[in-house]
Parts: sequence; C-alpha cells; structure tokens
Amino acid sequence: MSSPVTSRRPSGWHLLLAPLTVCFALPLVWLVLSSVMSDAEINRFPPALWPKGIDLGGYRYLLGNAMFPRWFANSLVVALAAVLSNLLLGALGGYAFARMRFAGSRALLALMLATMVIPFQLTMIPTFLVMKELGLIDTLGALIVPSLVTPFAVFLFRQFFLGLPREMEEAAWIDGCSRLRVLFSIVMPLARPALSTVAVLTFLSTWNDLSWPLIAINHDTQYTLQLGLTTFQGQHHTRWSAVMAGNVITVLPVLVAFLLAQKTFVQSLTSSGLKG
Repeated sequence: MSSPVTSRRPSGWHLLLAPLTVCFALPLVWLVLSSVMSDAEINRFPPALWPKGIDLGGYRYLLGNAMFPRWFANSLVVALAAVLSNLLLGALGGYAFARMRFAGSRALLALMLATMVIPFQLTMIPTFLVMKELGLIDTLGALIVPSLVTPFAVFLFRQFFLGLPREMEEAAWIDGCSRLRVLFSIVMPLARPALSTVAVLTFLSTWNDLSWPLIAINHDTQYTLQLGLTTFQGQHHTRWSAVMAGNVITVLPVLVAFLLAQKTFVQSLTSSGLKG
C-alpha cells in the first residue's frame, strides 16, 4: 500500500515572512529596473517605477569606461585569492585545533577568537604600517595579505571537524597515512558544507569591502569595484543609468554566490555550532 502524500501547509510565520521578503526585494528590483531606464526617466519627479522600454545606454556607457573592467578584474583577483587561502589555511588551522593537542592550544584558540571582536578601526593603522613596511601599499597585495586567513574560517572548520567521527582517520593512520594525507583525502571531502560556507562568506566580505581599499589604495588602476564605483558615482552623478548599471554588476556576483550556496549554510552552521 502506498504511503499517503503529505503536503506542507503554510504556517503563521508565512504571514510575517512574505511581506518582509517583498520589502527586502523591492530595492533590488527597483535597482535592476532603473538600470534599464533612460536618464530622463530616472530624474523625473515623481520617479518612474517601470521603464517605458529597455534602454541599455547605462551599461554601454559603463562598459565603455576603460577602468571599470579593470576594477572588476581587481575585485575578482582579490576575492578569489582570499577564498582559496582561507579554504586552505583555515582548514589546516581548524584541523590542528580539532585533532591535535599541544601546550597552550586552548589559550591560543581563545586568543584567536578574541581577535574577532576587535573592531577594524583599532587594527587599521597597525595593518597599514605592516603593509607599508612590506612595500605593498597601493598594490593588490595590500588587499590580499590581510585576508589570507580569518579567525572565523579557522573556528568554523574546527567546529565542523569536531563533529566528524575519528574512526576513518584512525584507520588511515594505521595504514601509514600522514596527517596531511588524511586531511586532504578523507576529511576534506566530508567537509563540503563547511568549505562552501567559508568560501561564500569570505567572498562576500572581501568583495563588498570598501574601508580597507579606501585606505590602502591610491592609484585608480588598483581600485577594486567598490572603491571604483564610489569614485565613478562621484564623477558621473548625472548619469544615473550608468551608476545603477554599475551597482547591478556589483551586486550580481554576490547574489549568484549566495544563491548557489544557500542550501549549505544551515547544514554547516547547525553541524558545527553545537560542538565544544
């Protein structure tokens, strides 16, 4: 006998979440619609809520600016370098804290976690001085080096690894595998939720960062997309269609990254947040 089909009925939470979803989505929808409006429609009062036709003049003007593709490439290089380094170094650090016991490990972990509550304003000047001594100011290296590994990535990997059973690792050790081989051959394939979560969160924070590039970068050829778009908006405030198109291009990678990894967020955080 076939089992009855169960249907999910709307709960009372949907009455609250549905209007909130619409409120949060409206600015993004209006941004996309404004990017395909003409400047006359955007500057009209009261503002137009729907374009009369699709006008791609803002995108053509934006992409015709020789610096904008360069800014996009700079942001992509910085974000991808930060993601790859956090995946590698964060996994190594998290595995060490989860599986290895050494003198002062708990104190070192507590000290590392304490750095997460230090505001950026307190570390801004020391970081700048270090980058200046390394000769990295006004280069993409000044944006990549401080983001090579974050305490959050190490902590999330540690919490996830604590939830994995040790039996498979112990069997590999008996067979003569080293710790690094166990990590990359056995543990890492099981840590896909943690890997995707760290990758997306690192990408989001690096891609959207404006404060540090504003301090460390002076020449426009080294601008990131956020910094370049801010300068572009100040110089081209009358071309609102181009400004809106630039914001759409800036938001698009972030939105795609979030949609691709949203299913792994809950799985990773619930499996890693309850282990001590």
